[in-house]
Amino acid sequence: MKILLVEDERMTRVALTGTLRKEGHEVVPAPDGQVALEALNSDTFDLVLTDLNLPGADGLEILQRAVQGQPAPRVIIMTAFASTETAVQALRMGAHDYVVKPFQTDEILARIRNLHRLQAVEQENRDLKARIAHSQARPIIGGSPAISQVKDIIATIAPGEFSVLIQGASGTGKELVARALHERSPRCEGPFVAVNCSAIPDTLVESELFGYRKGAFTGADRDHQGYFQRAEGGSLFLDEIDDLPAATQVKLLRVIQEKEIEPVGSGRPLAVDFRLISATKKDLKALVEAGEFREDLYYRLNVIPLSLPTLAQRREDIPALVDHFVALRGRPGSLEISPPDFQALMDYHWPGNVRELSNVVERMLALPGIPVRSFLDDLAGGPEAGGFGGDAAPPSILASQGETIDYRKYMQDCEDQLLRWALTQADGNIAEAARLLNLPRSTLRSKL
Repeated sequence: MKILLVEDERMTRVALTGTLRKEGHEVVPAPDGQVALEALNSDTFDLVLTDLNLPGADGLEILQRAVQGQPAPRVIIMTAFASTETAVQALRMGAHDYVVKPFQTDEILARIRNLHRLQAVEQENRDLKARIAHSQARPIIGGSPAISQVKDIIATIAPGEFSVLIQGASGTGKELVARALHERSPRCEGPFVAVNCSAIPDTLVESELFGYRKGAFTGADRDHQGYFQRAEGGSLFLDEIDDLPAATQVKLLRVIQEKEIEPVGSGRPLAVDFRLISATKKDLKALVEAGEFREDLYYRLNVIPLSLPTLAQRREDIPALVDHFVALRGRPGSLEISPPDFQALMDYHWPGNVRELSNVVERMLALPGIPVRSFLDDLAGGPEAGGFGGDAAPPSILASQGETIDYRKYMQDCEDQLLRWALTQADGNIAEAARLLNLPRSTLRSKL
């Protein structure tokens, strides 16, 4: 460990320097505060061990300069003028610890050994986080012109702090792109918090986004951090942003402008540091024109628009995507696709996009030998439902089987088919499926 030792008492400085060097440390002794400040300006240290009362510059000035370093060394204060005020002040300013003179040499060595262990644990923690992040990182697969353009845009805009609005159909990889923006940004060491706005009940949106204070409402028995606070220092990804209630849209606009939130039940604003990435599969501009989305919020979100292609617009990426999904399941090279099956994959119109392809690959691995077209027909509700390009119409009444019909089962099957049709038409969006069926969203959730 490289140590800057700042001590104006010569005998103490010489003795402590010799002891630390015997322990294997590299020690740079400084007789006063001015020499110490010059050393901090010209060199880097792992630890600064400094007296508090010094000529030239006192220990608090040295501490203040040390904590501004890149990287910043740890600081242990030595003082014969110990008091609660000086100790607390030093710790508040960033000191790691302090010792009171006169002290035993073993006491200093014990503090340094503990600090060395702490630094080893912190480095191990950083390495572990890096390995986890690397293992969880999901690349954007494909080399088609459409997806290559998306990759180029990500590389260009990721380093900035601007809000990004990702637009694309369900299953095109909006969250994957949002993660790529975060991982390639200066905020990559911070958290990435993903929120599906359509999955939060309208009555809970505000408290989940902005948090709440204990006692704010019945059942609030503790403080609760909202998603904005959890994303502190990182990126917040709001998916299905179009599904936010109008009242929440107003509050979100203020949060973006002021970088402050006000938790429910709190009378004071709280500063937050985040980068906002939002996504929608709807045309927000059309929603603005229809009066269903705030225009001022739209322009705040749409600082940098990023549109994602459908899988049908990048069919040449299908082989690479299939190989990727097979490898993800730990079975690389285990899937042999016949020419007819491969042609079926290329001809299918993929309404569920990349997510649907992933599900098909999983079926192919689970049920080898079954023609791929049968999977695709099943997903699309049969060829007559438009799996390979026809019109997507509501399902017709099931044909009866035999002379008798089980009424309850028959009605359940009809309802199941109708719900599946609506969800397919709405690309999995429950609010849109409820509109298609003319049902309250809560009723549809209950049936699902």
